[in-house]
Amino acid sequence: MVPDIRPIVYNLPEVRKPSEKKLSFNVKLKWTLIILAAFFVLANIPLYGLAKNSLDRFEYLAIILGTDFGSVISLGIGPIVMASIILQLLVGSGIMNIDTKTEEGKRYFQGLQKLGVVFFIVFEAMVYVLMGGLQANPGFTGIVILQLILGGVAIVLMDEVTTKWGFGSGVSLFIVAGVAWRLVAGLIQFLGPTGENCLADFSGTPCAGNLLIILQSIINGDPAQATVAVVTILVTAIIFVAVVWAQSLKVEIPLSYEKVRGYAVKWPLQFFYASNLPVILTAALVANLQLFGGLLQTWLGHATFLGSFSQGVPVSGLAYWLGSSNLAQALIKGSLQGSQVLQAITHLIFYMLFSAVFAVFWVKTSGMDESSQAKNILGSGLQIPGFRKDQRVLESILKRYIMPLTIMGGLAIGLLASLADTLGALTSGTAILLAVTIIYQLYQNIAQQHALDMHPALRGMAG
Repeated sequence: MVPDIRPIVYNLPEVRKPSEKKLSFNVKLKWTLIILAAFFVLANIPLYGLAKNSLDRFEYLAIILGTDFGSVISLGIGPIVMASIILQLLVGSGIMNIDTKTEEGKRYFQGLQKLGVVFFIVFEAMVYVLMGGLQANPGFTGIVILQLILGGVAIVLMDEVTTKWGFGSGVSLFIVAGVAWRLVAGLIQFLGPTGENCLADFSGTPCAGNLLIILQSIINGDPAQATVAVVTILVTAIIFVAVVWAQSLKVEIPLSYEKVRGYAVKWPLQFFYASNLPVILTAALVANLQLFGGLLQTWLGHATFLGSFSQGVPVSGLAYWLGSSNLAQALIKGSLQGSQVLQAITHLIFYMLFSAVFAVFWVKTSGMDESSQAKNILGSGLQIPGFRKDQRVLESILKRYIMPLTIMGGLAIGLLASLADTLGALTSGTAILLAVTIIYQLYQNIAQQHALDMHPALRGMAG
């Protein structure tokens, strides 16, 4: 007999919701800035008792998980993402029968997800330390694990505060903060790979920032390196523009108010209908496969089917074929190999396929399907002109758009992320994609909230 865990799920600690139905712009802005400041503070607090580690191998994972390895929040959003992936797969496949369309089902789903997050916080903290990912000094193993657990709990609580009291979600906010920091560093970082200041000896010490690399290469007469840096910046800019353009694509459903004759609105369905969550889940899945593959190799002393790793970089196995190489740099320097082209193809196919799959799961489990949308529209007193006010009729119309947009948007967002990876942008394609879409959505939320505060009469019309 399976024990009933509902009493545990329903009584997990959580951040209190605001008593007001609609928070003001200033309140949301205040809490968003407070959480952002707390994130940067925690990201700069090193783990006490941590031995000297090779943290560069975690760079890709750190970008996706919105964290800085070696700090107390090294786990980042990893536990939140992993719990979400597994629970969505279980619910989407029908293994777990949870009706997320009801309030009780949503509450149970969210409670199970939080319970899963707590499990993965403890599990990942122990895996990182005990398997040598974050090596502790002798006698400090338990202390390092405890710090990671506390940091993981802090991330969860800060995510809840942002979701309930701020703009967007903490998961999105942490990712944008990390990506913005890395983009700035990728352009103007003056510390070289060895930590030396290249400005002290500009022609001798190599720089890390691409703008400085261009100047340095021109002075030293190295056109190949200058070309690589220019292409890197151009690829990043092109991906940014492409994502902004794709983000603006949408299908608008004309609606009218039944009680206000002559007044019509349009219900927008974005091309990236499932937002950026599918590519977050896909990238986190790849990053975790690479992480556990490297930890297993270190722990067992030999490579596994997950891959063989050299200085944290996969050179064979599953992790290699799901990863990416800088094709633009290899082509410019004349070192392009057939295996790199094949790797780019498998990377692209995996990202597109799994982004589409996760997009469908997300829409089905988050109340964004045609049934939930039809219910929301009718509940707002809206209807499609020329059609009967019937939920089934509205569902059939929305069904023509929602699922095609979900699948096409998932494929497109996976394609853009993988192209940026293989063409060598300033940071990972997923990171750029997430930053643009998150900032765009954050801008929309802020603009909408500001409009409601400036014109209180709009509150009733916006529900």
